[in-house]
Amino acid sequence: MDGEGGSFGLAKSAAVKLSEMGERTKQLGSAMRDPHQQKRIILVIVCVALLLDNMLYMVIVPIIPDYLADLESEQSEHVHLVLHPNTSSANSTSQDNSNKDNLDIQIGILFASKAILQLLVNPLSGTFIDRVGYDIPLLIGLTVMFVSTCIFAFAENYATLFVARSLQGLGSAFADTSGFAMIADKYTEEAERSRALGISLAFISFGSLVAPPFGGVLYEFAGKRVPFIVLASVCLADGFLLLTVIKPFSNRTRENMPVGTPIYRLMVDPYIAVVAGALTMANIPLAFLEPTIANWMETTMHSTQWEMGLTWLPAFFPHILGVFITVKLAAKNPHLQWFYGALGMVIIGASSCTVPACKTFGQLIAPLCGICFGIALVDTALLPTLAFLVDVRYVSVYGSVYAIADISYSIAYAMGPIVAGQIVHNLGFVQLNLGMGLVNVLYAPALLLLRNVCQMKPSYSERDNLLDEAPQGLYDTIKLEEVRAKKKGYSSSGNCLSVDENGFDPFRVQQSSDPDYT
Repeated sequence: MDGEGGSFGLAKSAAVKLSEMGERTKQLGSAMRDPHQQKRIILVIVCVALLLDNMLYMVIVPIIPDYLADLESEQSEHVHLVLHPNTSSANSTSQDNSNKDNLDIQIGILFASKAILQLLVNPLSGTFIDRVGYDIPLLIGLTVMFVSTCIFAFAENYATLFVARSLQGLGSAFADTSGFAMIADKYTEEAERSRALGISLAFISFGSLVAPPFGGVLYEFAGKRVPFIVLASVCLADGFLLLTVIKPFSNRTRENMPVGTPIYRLMVDPYIAVVAGALTMANIPLAFLEPTIANWMETTMHSTQWEMGLTWLPAFFPHILGVFITVKLAAKNPHLQWFYGALGMVIIGASSCTVPACKTFGQLIAPLCGICFGIALVDTALLPTLAFLVDVRYVSVYGSVYAIADISYSIAYAMGPIVAGQIVHNLGFVQLNLGMGLVNVLYAPALLLLRNVCQMKPSYSERDNLLDEAPQGLYDTIKLEEVRAKKKGYSSSGNCLSVDENGFDPFRVQQSSDPDYT
């Protein structure tokens, strides 16, 4: 009897848990039917994807150099013992120096490989996103990032690490671009779009600045695999949430998707080109300082390991402040977006020029905070501007335009690990910073070209005649295409011929003229 009672109790508790799960599923389903809740859930999914991408990008900074140095020393000791068993280790000093130079090159190539592949794939991923929508490419990006993170966790040689890093670039080309495009599509009002993109930028900043200490601590106390396993688990959970909430493979509206503007046309648009150039210039100081500032701190101010590890962490707070201020200012004065971007570039330039003058760790924090504050102004002001330009000048499909933004970032971060070290070696750290600062200050006036962009107004006359509700982005455009197609006498989901205004139906003529038609 006791056994039966225990079994009954377990069955009852299981039934209660199942009913609770069912209620939560119903609540989630009802939340997804509410447009406001749906937008919030989508924003959470995208922000987690961007957080993961940037944490995976930066988490290897304290791990890989030390790990590769251990692998290199083990291999060199083995080779030395096999080839020169009777020589002392003192005779291998020149070989050690050569190995160190080779290791620096390997680390630079490994760090840059992600951005290089992302740069190459982005033109294709932008076009693909325009064709199939935003949800499936986001799922593809999360899947590839999950695979690359698992490879990172269990890799034991340089070749495998290189494959994992390159795969991350492939995943980022889909996840980052589709994520930004999905936010721009769901948040159609300029104020709320700026706010949503600002939140996503805050997650990017948090991931980039918190990942090095996160990876360093776990690597020190738990080993190389643990940081990557944690990130892979979060990535898997985000992908599962995407499948559960958005259900990308059950969405049939993509059959009627409008044709987005080709990416090459967007690239030659003068307004979009100016914005893309500003995004690249603004991120060059961060991309070039990340691989070079640690060595400079060690040689000039004799910094400790913890100081070099926490160099960028204080800059997280001014970056968040810059995002917050820009969102608030843009809501009040949207016509000054160009000015906020230009001001950010001037702040970046001035801060870059003052970095070499710092003599202590405390002094260095101020210009680094200035650089991140300026980047926040530029990104938060100009990323929504890209979506606005597409709205008023082209079709409201955002895959290609945010692929261009991702290309702009990738150019900076692809050059940084490779070019910055060579510039420091040939010209010096001071010249590198002065050059980056001067480039940003000189580019800022180019944003004057955008000062009249806010006066461009999209024409919603046909839309207002066909649809009654407020615009809803890409899938609203699909609905508009369907209604327009019905008015013209054909279905937009197929390759059907239309009936013209005189009643001529070419499909019927083709049927009657075909003797084999039954």
